[in-house]
Amino acid sequence: MISDAAVTGRPPTHAATQWWTLTGRGLAAMIRNGEIVFAFVAPVLLAICFYLPLRTIMDANPSMDYAAFLMPIIALQSVSFVASSAAMRASLDTTKGINTRFRTMPMPVAIPTLARLGTNTVLLVISVICAAATSLVMGWRPLGSWLDTVGLFAVVLAVGILIAVLADAIGLLSNSPEATSQALSLPILVLGMLSTGFVPEDQFPEWIQPFVRNQPISQFATSMRALSDGTATLDVLTPTIWWCAGLAIGGIVLTLIGVRRSVR
Repeated sequence: MISDAAVTGRPPTHAATQWWTLTGRGLAAMIRNGEIVFAFVAPVLLAICFYLPLRTIMDANPSMDYAAFLMPIIALQSVSFVASSAAMRASLDTTKGINTRFRTMPMPVAIPTLARLGTNTVLLVISVICAAATSLVMGWRPLGSWLDTVGLFAVVLAVGILIAVLADAIGLLSNSPEATSQALSLPILVLGMLSTGFVPEDQFPEWIQPFVRNQPISQFATSMRALSDGTATLDVLTPTIWWCAGLAIGGIVLTLIGVRRSVR
C-alpha cells in the first residue's frame, strides 16, 4: 500500500506536532489581544476594589484576617476571566470558519479542542500566579503544611481547567462571540457576589444564606481557606469534589456535542 506521504511527497504530520502548532497559534493570539496583560491587572483591580475599602471593617473582627479571607475569591475571579477568554476563543474559531477549515485537513477532530485547552491552561497558570502574588502583597500567608498549599493551588487549577473546558464547549456551540461572553459573565458575576468570597455568610439576609453557603463558588472558597490555614478535612473538601465531578461531566458532554457538530 502506498502511503499518503509517498503520494504527496511530504513527510507525515503527527498529531503532537499539529497540537503544538495550534497551541502556539493560540498563545500568539493571546499575546496580541493583551490577555496576558489583563491577567496581571485583574487581580490587582479586584484587590483595590474590595480589599482596600473593606479591610478596616473586616479586620475589626478579631478572628478575621481579611487578606486570607479574600485570597480564594481573587484566585477564582482570575479563573472566571480565563473562562470568558476560553468561550470567546472557541466561538471565534466557529464564526470565522476556522473549524470548517480544520475539517478539510488530515487532522484528528480532537486536536483543535486540545490545542485551545493548552492555550487556556497557560493563561490559567499565569492568572493564578498573578492572583497569588497579589494576595501575598495584601498580606496573605499560607499557614498549612506544604501539602496543604499544594492542595490549595491544585483545587484552583482543577476548577479553572474544568470551567475552561465547559466554557470552550459553550463557545463551540455558540454562533455569537459577544452573546457567549455575556452569557458567561453574568452568571459568574452573580455567583461571585452572592458567595462567601467577599464577606462571611452571616452578612447576608437569612433567607438567602442556604444558597450562598451551598453554591459552588462558596464551596470552592471554603475548601481553599481550609487548605490555606491547615484545617482541611475530607468533610470540608467533599462538596468541592462533587462540584468538580459535575463540572467534568458537563464539560465532557458539551464538548462531545460541540465536536460532533463541528465535524458535520
